[in-house]
Amino acid sequence: MTEVIRLETPLTHEKVAQLKAGDNVLISGVIYTGRDAAHKKMIEALASGEKLPFDMKDQIIYFVGPTPPKPGQVIGSAGPTTSYRMDAYSPKLIAEGLTGMIGKGLRSPEVIEVMEKYGAVYFGAIGGAGALIAKRIVSAEVIAYPELGPEAVRRLVVKDFPVIVLIDHLGNNLYDIGKAQFERA
Repeated sequence: MTEVIRLETPLTHEKVAQLKAGDNVLISGVIYTGRDAAHKKMIEALASGEKLPFDMKDQIIYFVGPTPPKPGQVIGSAGPTTSYRMDAYSPKLIAEGLTGMIGKGLRSPEVIEVMEKYGAVYFGAIGGAGALIAKRIVSAEVIAYPELGPEAVRRLVVKDFPVIVLIDHLGNNLYDIGKAQFERA
């Protein structure tokens, strides 16, 4: 059985350097949310010299647009969004200090190149498990772009949030590793 790595945010470069593609990780601490519309607004803010909704340095963005919470819940279903939608924006945010992203699916070669250059990691969360993932979210607060509804930027506090390292800071890609193992079998 694979050892589980417990990771506390912020996600410093020292912590990033210890993660390898295929590692199972439980994240605790603060992470932020953002999907395509929020990413577009953040890139526009950077282009016009405005401050971002939060300091990107050593932070993790979860690509999610949660459903509204039911009474008594902190957040509704919170499953990952397909990450390639953020590929046009991620390189600029990584250059601003972002060290972690959580989503599902493949990333472009350009994003992987920037991850290697600046030392960032891409985590995968399980699609279709949004209701279970939401149970790992202790608190959720909209901090920017409330007009975007589910796509607003939120500050989440998570406890033992389950992810797997899909692409590490060296560009090792679990999708490629798995495909190569399958082809050899």
